[in-house]
Amino acid sequence: MSIARFLTAARAAFLALVVTLTGACGGGGGSAGGAAAQDEGTVLLSLSDAEGDFVHYVVDVVSLRLLRADGTAVETLPATGRLDFAAYTELSELISAATVPAGTYVAGEITLDYAAAQVQVEAGGVPVDTVLQDRDGNPLGRETLRIRLDDALPLVVTRARTVLLAVDFDLDASHEVDTSSVPAVVTAAPFLVAERAPVTEKELRVRGPLQAVDVAASSYEVRVRPWHLAPGVPFGSVTVHTDGDTEFEIDGVSFAGSDGITALAALPADTPTAAFGTLNPADRRYDADIVLAGSSVPGATLDAVLGSVVARAGNVLTVHGATIVRSTGAVLLRELVTVTIGDDTPVRRRPGVSVGTDAISVGSQVEVLGTLDSGAGDAATLDATQGRARLLATRLAGAVVATLPGQLDMDLRAIDQRPAGRYDFSGTGVSGEVDADPSNYEVATAALSLAGLEPGDPVRVIGWVRDFGTAPADFDGLSVSQPGPLLSRLGIGWQPAGTAAPFSVANPDALVVDLANETIGLRHHLLVGYHLIDLYDLDAAPTIVPSAAGPGRYAILYGDRVLLARDFADWVAIVNRALGAGALAYGFWTDGAYDRDDNELAARTMGIHLTRLATTDE
Repeated sequence: MSIARFLTAARAAFLALVVTLTGACGGGGGSAGGAAAQDEGTVLLSLSDAEGDFVHYVVDVVSLRLLRADGTAVETLPATGRLDFAAYTELSELISAATVPAGTYVAGEITLDYAAAQVQVEAGGVPVDTVLQDRDGNPLGRETLRIRLDDALPLVVTRARTVLLAVDFDLDASHEVDTSSVPAVVTAAPFLVAERAPVTEKELRVRGPLQAVDVAASSYEVRVRPWHLAPGVPFGSVTVHTDGDTEFEIDGVSFAGSDGITALAALPADTPTAAFGTLNPADRRYDADIVLAGSSVPGATLDAVLGSVVARAGNVLTVHGATIVRSTGAVLLRELVTVTIGDDTPVRRRPGVSVGTDAISVGSQVEVLGTLDSGAGDAATLDATQGRARLLATRLAGAVVATLPGQLDMDLRAIDQRPAGRYDFSGTGVSGEVDADPSNYEVATAALSLAGLEPGDPVRVIGWVRDFGTAPADFDGLSVSQPGPLLSRLGIGWQPAGTAAPFSVANPDALVVDLANETIGLRHHLLVGYHLIDLYDLDAAPTIVPSAAGPGRYAILYGDRVLLARDFADWVAIVNRALGAGALAYGFWTDGAYDRDDNELAARTMGIHLTRLATTDE
């Protein structure tokens, strides 16, 4: 493995299973699907994935059980689901609405089956296949991990109370990637943690066939159907609430507010739907900002291609890292898909915002509906001349070149987590001489503040690529990351031997990794934005301190069990006791805000791999 690939091959991806336990309230009006018995509650499970450089991470989720204090185990997944963890970078997805007995839950178990896993990572700017193994070099099979909650914060399910539990599968923390061999080798020790409330929140997608519409209440009920599964699997029902600001797209036609819910009511039962919005645990309801229905749902009646446009020639798009959703329900992964659009192909940014076909340019994140020709081998083409397209916001990462009034010039390093070198910017400018230049990528920032940004600073921008053939500027920014302590991740490993002395300082107020430890392996990096820093290139190892920016998450992996500490000091005490009793550390990572001037990282999340000991606290 090239040492610099550690964090760029597996940077910060995690699966988040958000478990909302809602007491039955009978009927609609915010219930998560019909009335439950007096001694039961409803469990809503969702998943998401933080940004990372796994192109695809497809594995089967076999089981997710909650364990009560009396030893009772309750299964929350009614069927195995095959999913791509890397597909959920910017949102969560509701995967189940299960009914569970009331009680106090103190732990959970999740089982993953890697027998037919498909995992790809970026290497040299292109996706490459991988072989997955455990620390001993054995192929991964069916892996079950037990998660223990903080004893002081058990999960209490009652008829009248709503609580939230988040289970995060951190791909970065769980894997080391070696891209020096073909296929690449991924060494995994799956790491999941559970907490009563997620540290980060995302938009939640709810999809499934329509069951009923209540126009007066501006709501509708769907039978949850995640993962493009076939009809008939009982994943439960949920009520989706809308209001006057909700945007609808139904069979390619846009509606808003009451007009949208009225149009939805005219559809037959079992019409495919997909909603995007937020779950409000306090009010026990899901509120939708956007609703798609009928043929507007990818894979409903038209095939769909989702990915990033890396090149355009006329009306022919090249889409990279594509996920293909067939109208048959099949899901395919392809490195590149050729998509042909027509001059009149409808293109929208939101249901109510129509744009021209030129709005699809190099760097656009797209969802295109049409008719697929899978071709031979891995070749695939999509004819969207009679279809439609949707644009999603594009995310840029790089370094500041210069700031001007209303403009930011960037050294562009990645677009939607893909290396900038993967993109062919030919044709983006009004002439070839002014095509977008990734070494000096021009972002129009209008009134956005650029105060404090200096040349060389890492920077992130969210917005829209300028129309094809109209650059400069190359991009319209909606938000620009502000200067100050930068969100960063530190990762270090002591593989394969492990170490009994990972830190030179380990007290309730601070941690410092001991860089003089001779057992340190390939992992010794700090990722600041998309700027990768070798810890050995710093004057000293960063001092890691507790974050003051809201709640944190501090976890410890003992073999196949995970313990969640209640705070930074508690985590340090548990780790020190375990190391003192003879445990060895294999890996450590932390996310937080890095202050370069003070060489200090304020840890929001933190985790460590330790050998399991009978004497350790569990």
